[in-house]
Amino acid sequence: MNNQNSPFSLENEQNYQTWRVEKLANYPRQLSDLIVEINNPSQLTLAERAAILQRCKIANMAIYASHNNFVNKNTLNKLSQQFGLSQLDNNLYADEDAITSLKVASKGTKQTYIPYTNKPIQWHTDGYYNPLNHQIHGMILHCVQNAQTGGENALLDPEIAYILLRDENPKYIQVLMQTDVMCIPANIMDGKQIRPEQCGPVFSIRNDGKLHTRYTKRTRSIVWKSNPMVQQAVQFLVNLLDSDSAYIFRATLQPGQGLICNNVLHDRSQFTDGTNKRLLYRARYYQHIKTD
Repeated sequence: MNNQNSPFSLENEQNYQTWRVEKLANYPRQLSDLIVEINNPSQLTLAERAAILQRCKIANMAIYASHNNFVNKNTLNKLSQQFGLSQLDNNLYADEDAITSLKVASKGTKQTYIPYTNKPIQWHTDGYYNPLNHQIHGMILHCVQNAQTGGENALLDPEIAYILLRDENPKYIQVLMQTDVMCIPANIMDGKQIRPEQCGPVFSIRNDGKLHTRYTKRTRSIVWKSNPMVQQAVQFLVNLLDSDSAYIFRATLQPGQGLICNNVLHDRSQFTDGTNKRLLYRARYYQHIKTD
């Protein structure tokens, strides 16, 4: 698709308005609308797969609930492949199979990274610090063991964030599409560069005309472009994420449940472990879930 024909192009107001009306008319009203009961994750029925795809099409995410709480990563791989997700991002501290076991680390340098603690995690999309040619488009977050208390995820479809920003002021979209609007400084550990500085847009249009989003609400180790309109746009987005908007879903995944999505905006609340430690598998993919 020519990017100018995309509803996310500021040059195409008519396509945007048509898409916007349809998007909001069909949008889920409550968390339960996103949940799909499945039996065998390794081999979904046609109806189960279609139900997940339908939710991803309208909200960029679905929550599957397996009747059998599988903990085998091979099963997770078989599930992801049914949605065209196969190219895993082998990120820092991922397991040998490139799938990350998210649990509280008791020792080592992992303890310095918030995902491996029980602390709250600010709103973000996964891999916002990745180079632009290795962006995360698809993701699965599977719950093996929930926490005793807490560990809730708030979820927001980036396309909804885009709509609310554009409706407020199209210039917000314009500045957030600039290629140098959000920079993540290099990751230096013990004098060694683990990852170079990464700059890029918040919103960009993929080759298929769909929207891609990279964002973090963190206030440290991030540099926003020095521009009054950028600051206004960022503050508008922060206010949205801090609000009780009906578009924000909140879910505490239970064993056997998982979020499958096109890298939606999400956070995580603080949690307290019980006898068994909270454990989630996180699989990040360079592909997105194709729903057309």
